[in-house]
Amino acid sequence: MLGAVCLAVLLGYAYGCGQPAVPPLLGTRVVGGEDAQAHSWPWQISLQYTRSGAWHHTCGGTLIAPNWVLTAAHCISSSLTYRVVLGKQILSEENEPGSVAVDVEKIIVHEKWNSFFIVNDIALIKLAQVVEESESIQPACLPPAGQVLANNYPCYITGWGRLWTGGPLADVLQQALLPVVDYKICSRKDWWGSNVRTTMVCAGGDGVVSGCNGDSGGPLNCQSNGRWEVDGIVSFGSGLGCNTAKKPTVFTRVSAYIDWINEKMSTN
Repeated sequence: MLGAVCLAVLLGYAYGCGQPAVPPLLGTRVVGGEDAQAHSWPWQISLQYTRSGAWHHTCGGTLIAPNWVLTAAHCISSSLTYRVVLGKQILSEENEPGSVAVDVEKIIVHEKWNSFFIVNDIALIKLAQVVEESESIQPACLPPAGQVLANNYPCYITGWGRLWTGGPLADVLQQALLPVVDYKICSRKDWWGSNVRTTMVCAGGDGVVSGCNGDSGGPLNCQSNGRWEVDGIVSFGSGLGCNTAKKPTVFTRVSAYIDWINEKMSTN
């Protein structure tokens, strides 16, 4: 029943979820990534906070309905004022064609978010207005509840995170291929061990490509039946650096929270 609520919300969008008007150019090379084709990930958002009269990128996120964005709980601070910028490609371009900045009406952080163990790292942002679909702004699909992707399933991370450990934020939206690492492997002692839970999904870990600071909250984009799903939310990586072997980027597994997402969207 609740799943039908989300479907109804999306029906006003002509393209439907997960079907960009500008298909992404999928390479094999976010750290070690490449510039994304403009507007090929139209659900990617920049979460920004205000300081000294200016707005600053802090995290990524995913548009999943005309006025709802999915991000990470650890991206949210109760002391900051946020806005969401949609349709963005180049962060430094103030009035970029196709982009729009929207105020935030409400932020819902998971009630059981635990910053020490980094569990339930998920939050919903309700936008102050419904955003119109365009070539540059479209929603991603949510995965089926409980879905667990197979080892080595090809997915893509996108974001404006640091280009290397301690380096600058990317100015142009980056994309990188990050194959899934299944729980059996990712939970090995020489990988992430007990730090990774079944409500998470790991991807990458080759020591070359990974997420980095600033990618947090952004999507793990995985294609299924011709549609792009947001299967993960960037949660954490290695303290040793952004491209450490056997320390894949760890994402909140969205399919473990479908009931929570639907319930919050339908009651708020």
